[in-house]
Amino acid sequence: MDAIGSDHLVRDEATLKAIYGESAPASIFKEVDFLHPHYRAMIEASPFMVIATSGPEGLDASPRGDPAGFVHILDDKTLLIPDRRGNNRIDSLRNIIRDDRVGLLFLIPGIGETLRVNGRAAISVAPELIGRFPYQGTLPRTVIVVRVEAVYFQCPKALVRSDLWNPEKHIIRKDLPSTGTILKDVTAGRAGGEQYDRDYPERMRATIY
Repeated sequence: MDAIGSDHLVRDEATLKAIYGESAPASIFKEVDFLHPHYRAMIEASPFMVIATSGPEGLDASPRGDPAGFVHILDDKTLLIPDRRGNNRIDSLRNIIRDDRVGLLFLIPGIGETLRVNGRAAISVAPELIGRFPYQGTLPRTVIVVRVEAVYFQCPKALVRSDLWNPEKHIIRKDLPSTGTILKDVTAGRAGGEQYDRDYPERMRATIY
């Protein structure tokens, strides 16, 4: 931290309050401890979310996505999230076992507001829960069950400033290093490379579900 000037770091809440002032009343009132019908509608419209977890090794924020409505609403206090096929790092799942606190951030294409959910999570292999999530002939290995503690929408300022949904601002993939190039360079040649890039489309098709 010395490199950024430790004398100017904010170290207490009183200083934060002096900088930012009072919270806008609506930002407090919009938070509820259940899935209000309007918040349910946002979850049902979302094809993408990020789940944040914490564990002894540190923090993790992991993307999750499927067709809109992939997160099921069991009741007004419970969400079900299928854990689809990935790279088997299972960082989020490992964290949940040791610290059940989670934060969810839902995005809806074309919509500026996002939805935030905080709660407690558990990992289930109950057949009746796993069976709720068939897709392209596959089922998830586990289902993350989230007990909701706080729900509120986030205003669209961040998405407006970033112009996230503007197709004219979309980045062409070839303008950035390829997946194979990144892997090759960060692993000192132990993985990745041109063959990795050539195989990638078929590997994605075969392993996405």
